Amino acid sequence: MTSSHCHHQPDQTKGSAGLTDPVCGMKVKEDSEHQEHYQGSTYRFCSQGCQTKFRSDPARYLTAQRDHGASSQASTSAAQKAPDGDVTTEYTCPMHPEIRQMGPGDCPICGMSLEPVIPELDEDENPELKDFSKRFWWSLPLTVAVTLLAMAGHSIPLFHGASQSWVELAISTPVVLWAGWPFFKRGLASIRQRSPNMWTLIGIGTGAAYFYSLVATALPGLFPESFNMGGGIGVYYEVAAVIISLTLLGQLLELKARSQTSSAIKSLLGLSPKTARRIADDGTEVDVPLNDVQEGDQLRIRPGEKVPVDGEVLEGESAVDESMLTGEPVPVTKRVGDTVIGATLNTSGSLVMKATKVGSGTMLSQIVQMVANAQRSKAPMQRMADKVAGYFVVTVIGIALLTFMGWGLFGPEHGWMFGLINAVAVLIIACPCALGLATPMSIMVATGKAAGSGVLFRDASAIENVRKIDTLIVDKTGTLTEGRPVFDRAEGVSPYDQREVIRLAASLDQGSEHPLAHAIVDHARGQGIELVRPETFESGSGIGVRGIVEGKQLQLGNTALMQEAGVSVDELRDKAEQLRENGTSIIFLAVDGALAGLLAVSDPIKPTSKEAVENLQANGVKVIMATGDGLTTARAVARELGIEEVHGEVKPKDKEQLVSKLQAQGKIVAMAGDGINDAPALARADVGIAMGTGTDVAMNSAQVTLVKGDLMGIVRARTLSLATVRNMRQNLLFAFMYNGISIPIAAGVLYPLMGLLLSPIIAALAMSLSSASVVFNALRLRSAKI
Repeated sequence: MTSSHCHHQPDQTKGSAGLTDPVCGMKVKEDSEHQEHYQGSTYRFCSQGCQTKFRSDPARYLTAQRDHGASSQASTSAAQKAPDGDVTTEYTCPMHPEIRQMGPGDCPICGMSLEPVIPELDEDENPELKDFSKRFWWSLPLTVAVTLLAMAGHSIPLFHGASQSWVELAISTPVVLWAGWPFFKRGLASIRQRSPNMWTLIGIGTGAAYFYSLVATALPGLFPESFNMGGGIGVYYEVAAVIISLTLLGQLLELKARSQTSSAIKSLLGLSPKTARRIADDGTEVDVPLNDVQEGDQLRIRPGEKVPVDGEVLEGESAVDESMLTGEPVPVTKRVGDTVIGATLNTSGSLVMKATKVGSGTMLSQIVQMVANAQRSKAPMQRMADKVAGYFVVTVIGIALLTFMGWGLFGPEHGWMFGLINAVAVLIIACPCALGLATPMSIMVATGKAAGSGVLFRDASAIENVRKIDTLIVDKTGTLTEGRPVFDRAEGVSPYDQREVIRLAASLDQGSEHPLAHAIVDHARGQGIELVRPETFESGSGIGVRGIVEGKQLQLGNTALMQEAGVSVDELRDKAEQLRENGTSIIFLAVDGALAGLLAVSDPIKPTSKEAVENLQANGVKVIMATGDGLTTARAVARELGIEEVHGEVKPKDKEQLVSKLQAQGKIVAMAGDGINDAPALARADVGIAMGTGTDVAMNSAQVTLVKGDLMGIVRARTLSLATVRNMRQNLLFAFMYNGISIPIAAGVLYPLMGLLLSPIIAALAMSLSSASVVFNALRLRSAKI
């Protein structure tokens, strides 16, 4: 069995999931156009931006990839040893998301039980939670009994001589060896794998207390007279038993709290209906399981039903509630030709739709996958914690040994006894679980919270970086504006009249994804104009399209395209400027190298764009518009929104260069766009923000996706980023302060001054509560207002 995580091996890492981009870790296809040859190997990338980053420093990314691969090999080994059970689900570690394997098991780095990457809606109770609960409740009476016996033995002798030690041994052994067995097993695994962790400390601490007491009970003569405490050699069975029980309690609290972090994904999974009403070719209707729906099927959605899959409305009109995916509380009116999203709620009228995306291709499935990936990614802030934790356990063991030796050699009477107890307290209280959970828990809660508000983060670093943005570059069409332009008018230049200009332009634009092109094509068809298929079509320049229609060479685009083609627009320049003053987009048409006419398309500004721009600017974010549209049109829109800096008729490379220029000035730049022409700038920016209503290329190039395609999503993302980073810092600060204060106290530094010692039992309680408190603090993010 091998890990399902596809790690990059040059030209060899193949599988159903494709290849892995060595820069961002995304899956890429084998025929990706973005490839780089380095030291005899070929590497493939998801975008030009990742390829450029790799080209600048290949060794950096390959080193990171090898480290990731090493973790994967450890994960694979663990997978081979995974117990019988679910081997079809991918599991990961909540503290080390790079660990992936098929089926359950334990993390080879920290020893924690792995959990599903994507939880199932109807999954059974966490088996680890069930197991620990059984161990805790069965062993609790024994723990209470041995503790009371130890306490009573000092004041009310219940047994004579050494017999009490044997009774305590009999009572505590099931607690330590049975209830605590998972902790010892993980501790031994950490030593074998040379990866010391919290279980190393717990195993050594409880094991030392128990086995010392066992030897003291069975072979008391081995100990020097200084170990005799009046009634014989002191034993600490109750210490080992209570630590095991408290650790189990802490794990129960933590597991229950961690299960709440997956509630966002479960709620998303619960949105999808179980069946769909399919309309057969003969008009009959039948309910079928959702998995049986195929692309192209016609489906009926009755009032009060959920839209089963993504598709296009063929008949009817209704208000659809999309709040569960976009965060928009107001239902959206859907008419013939509009797109509908699977799992949204049809509130009033009846609709007939054609399924366009099913299964993993639906927006809901993509959202679930993005949320899961983001939740399992590691935040840059965690690198500091990981670096500290790497040396932490070894340091703590050293401090525990020094504590034991210091008390024994320089302490008061029975100093070796004090040394043992204090050393155990140091080992127990210093468990780094709180440190390891500090940022992963915040990330998991934050990504779930964001998804419910229509904001999708690709990974944890995106959550951290959004708050740093001081400059935002925004595209116009589809970002600031509705992206659903409406055809306004056409002007022809002899011998071409308006109708011929529309016919030629619409025929060429049939192959374009741009919203302006859709407006022209829809208008032509609405007027009954018969279109022809272009013989050739070329797009991607960001300033227009080219092609051959009926043997004529056509150029259709802005002024920059006309200049590039050597076509003069002087004849229509004044008319174009007049239309642009009203915020109308102008598209010129050239036929065989001569100006044939222009087409005017208007695109209304989104109602929330002005509020979003004002909010961002009020919080110190400079907003810049960069669009392929004409400068006059762009300025008209910018004036209405209060944007001062405007760049018009820019090409994709110009947008990317603008991002680079601002970054060279020390700016933290975000780019927001929705089209193919925005992809290079999205990849180059510190934070790329794609409109969910845009193209797949744009979304694949971005670190943040706004499901609704609304700039207010950036405001929400920034607010959540600030809250999340503040929460992570609180968790890390608490973890560092907790260990910084508690370890010296456990070692006994306050004893000479105040006579204060920290019982290992209190240390175990504090350790358990510290981990639980970090998780519960992270859960507070669910109630954050964004």
